Amino acid sequence: MLRRICTVLSTLTAQSRPLSAAMSTLLINQSGYAWLRELGLQEENPGVYNGKWVGGGEVRCGLWGGKLGPGAVPRRGPVRGLYDYEETVKKAKDAWKIWADIPAPKRGSIVRQIGDALREKKKVLGSLVSLEMGKIIVESVGEVQEYVDICDYAVGLSRMIGGPILPSERPGHVLMEQWNPVGLVGIITAFNFPVAVYGWNSAIAMTCGNVCLWKGAPTTSLTSIAVTKIIAKVLEDNSIPGAVCSLVCGGSDIGTAIAKDERVDLLSFTGSTEVGLEVALTVQKRFGRSLLELGGNNAIIVFEDADLELVIPSVLFSAVGTAGQRCTTVRRLFLHESIHDKVVAKLADAYAQVRIGCPWDSDTLCGPLHTPSAVESFISAVEAAKQQGGTVVCGGKVINQPGNYVEPTIVTGLPHNAPVVHVETFAPILYVLQFKKEEDVYAWNNEVKQGLSSSVFTKSLERIFRWLGPKGSDCGIVNVNIPTSGAEIGGAFGGEKHTGGGRESGSDSWKNYMRRSTCTINYSNDLPLAQGIKF
Repeated sequence: MLRRICTVLSTLTAQSRPLSAAMSTLLINQSGYAWLRELGLQEENPGVYNGKWVGGGEVRCGLWGGKLGPGAVPRRGPVRGLYDYEETVKKAKDAWKIWADIPAPKRGSIVRQIGDALREKKKVLGSLVSLEMGKIIVESVGEVQEYVDICDYAVGLSRMIGGPILPSERPGHVLMEQWNPVGLVGIITAFNFPVAVYGWNSAIAMTCGNVCLWKGAPTTSLTSIAVTKIIAKVLEDNSIPGAVCSLVCGGSDIGTAIAKDERVDLLSFTGSTEVGLEVALTVQKRFGRSLLELGGNNAIIVFEDADLELVIPSVLFSAVGTAGQRCTTVRRLFLHESIHDKVVAKLADAYAQVRIGCPWDSDTLCGPLHTPSAVESFISAVEAAKQQGGTVVCGGKVINQPGNYVEPTIVTGLPHNAPVVHVETFAPILYVLQFKKEEDVYAWNNEVKQGLSSSVFTKSLERIFRWLGPKGSDCGIVNVNIPTSGAEIGGAFGGEKHTGGGRESGSDSWKNYMRRSTCTINYSNDLPLAQGIKF
């Protein structure tokens, strides 16, 4: 378990080597990685921040992203994770008393400064994401840009938050809504977007008057620390308590503590559906509030009139981008039977041109999977697809080189309801399925348990509006002639069914981070009752 933690970048490959050996091979001390210090990182980096950095227990040394292989995880010192957690929550609650009194436009100004600070560090922070998570550099830098964009959005929001004034049936009365911050927002994020998802939550939550308690994925702890250092500097420069944006690196014990803690007024969780269900039940037991962003088994539907010049790059980006490790990755491709063979041939040709390799290389399109266990899931899914009647058109193999590299894979010949097709495998596997009728394929889009993202390619207005309507896609993201991945921050992001029902980022997602009060004000000298009641 990672509780009170110091996270170290190391080139170790043997689990048994002692900490002293790890310290002698730190990446941060190599000339090619000196840029890590620009992010405030050191040889050892405490993993708890609550206005000050603490951490003297377990030390995790390792390599992330699978780019250079696994690392060692030595342990030392007392493990006092829950003690650090308790202290951090107390300081965060105290910080809220100060933060909530600051006018929303002033809070927005501070969030704007956070965005500016991130913008200055965008390239170097993106390089860390690429190193630690494994996604290619252009995607990593783009992820940091998402955080910058949502900060810009939050600035405008800070001058727009408010509820309506409603007509009252009683003379001399005003009926209105008042929105107030919920208080402490716990944010648990996943490895695949170690910057952006925290940004979606924290920028909006802070603008609304909340304080944040962040637990990032254990395998992307350095990214969590680097982001928090950037934020902490902005808060310090504005004489704001650092605990407004607290950080507790850790494992499932810390996540469980957050879910059970009645002092956490809202818990935003991003991760698997299985863990999300446990989180939801735990939070609900204390009648708490949760915001869930879970799995997706996303589909693209291509009709016979589709523009294939749009289809091929859209499918390629959605299926291969981030090595198939986005929650919005397309995993099911429905092709009209009249164009099936043509599109598969074009896709196979496009896949053959995808360069797989180091995520820092500018011409790489597909980096590694995040962990060795992800490689095992890839292998199992490909074998299951074959056993269930599928044909591997391209890919399907693990690449024999250091790191967690696999070949982006296309599988054809399976029915729409094959068991493997209904399982979300976090890897670049695309199941290509045939259809004849519109009503059938719309139903097949909806038959999986998740309901995150979906897209249709067609030039028919009738089909488009049926797709957008009540009998069309049941997903939270319903696109036309664009990929399933790559959502803009201005819209609400989230999905239905086993995806969790949460909404983050733009539109009116800010309401999730606030509590609403309906207020009636009597400014008259009479006391009329509603519904004409005489008492």
